[in-house]
Amino acid sequence: MTTLTTDRPPAAKQGKPPLMARIVRKPKNRVAVTIARHAVLIVILIAMLYPLLWMVAASFRPNDEIFKSLGILSTNYTLDNYKNGWTGNGALNFSQFFLNSLIISALSVVGNLIACSLTAYAFARMEFPFKRILFALLLGTLLLPYHVTLVPQYILFNQLNLINTFAPLIAPHYLATDAFFVFLMVQFIRALPRDLDDAAKIDGAGHWGIFTRIILPLALPAIGTTALFTFINTWNDFLGPLLYLSNSQLWTVPIGLNAFLDATGGQSSYGSLFAMATLSLAPLVGFFIAFQKLLIEGIATSGIK
Repeated sequence: MTTLTTDRPPAAKQGKPPLMARIVRKPKNRVAVTIARHAVLIVILIAMLYPLLWMVAASFRPNDEIFKSLGILSTNYTLDNYKNGWTGNGALNFSQFFLNSLIISALSVVGNLIACSLTAYAFARMEFPFKRILFALLLGTLLLPYHVTLVPQYILFNQLNLINTFAPLIAPHYLATDAFFVFLMVQFIRALPRDLDDAAKIDGAGHWGIFTRIILPLALPAIGTTALFTFINTWNDFLGPLLYLSNSQLWTVPIGLNAFLDATGGQSSYGSLFAMATLSLAPLVGFFIAFQKLLIEGIATSGIK
């Protein structure tokens, strides 16, 4: 009997590491790669958060020491910036600015949720003439810059004697003018099975019953997203209040922050500016924490429930 032999050398002679060495080495490489990725992410996170941290630290420094150092740590801290910024100098009362922004933002969120959800339900579930054309025109408004409609809207509100009131900043939200949120809700509602609608119709529910009892509970993620971004956009809006509100008692937070800067080259209250800017972030952070789960969760409950 003859035995077959090959000229291929064993694996060890070809320079390949033993099997156990390869098994042990692979996890070490993965750990090294994971550590490197986390290190890069930490560096990027620090670079992104540094301006915010510097602003918070600067809000506790005296006005003449704010720009002397780019560091965060300091030996001289004071709360005068928060006291002076909040109370202002009589005309500039920042507590009034906060109240004005909260009123406008809250009413805008309510208006957007009502108008956009009803409009989205109509486009997603109801049939009516020129439905596709109207929906295309609605989406076409996304291509229009805000400044294109600014002058016509100002003329309209001026003729209605609504300048120096909150109405120009709130009323458009009750007319489903935010096409992006309408489109967001339409896509979400279309993903819901129509069998739920049919089951509700068998039980005698009409469009209003289907909308309130079926669609709204299942569309909470889209509703939460709409509420969050509406609040952020309204709270940070600078151009709208600057255009419609000339009375300082009606100013919002962004306009109030701008009042701390002296455009004539005089003395600007940077300490009070940074202090009030830090406080102005609190409602945004709180609103985001309250609605963050709705941003990432899908439909958590079934139609049977």
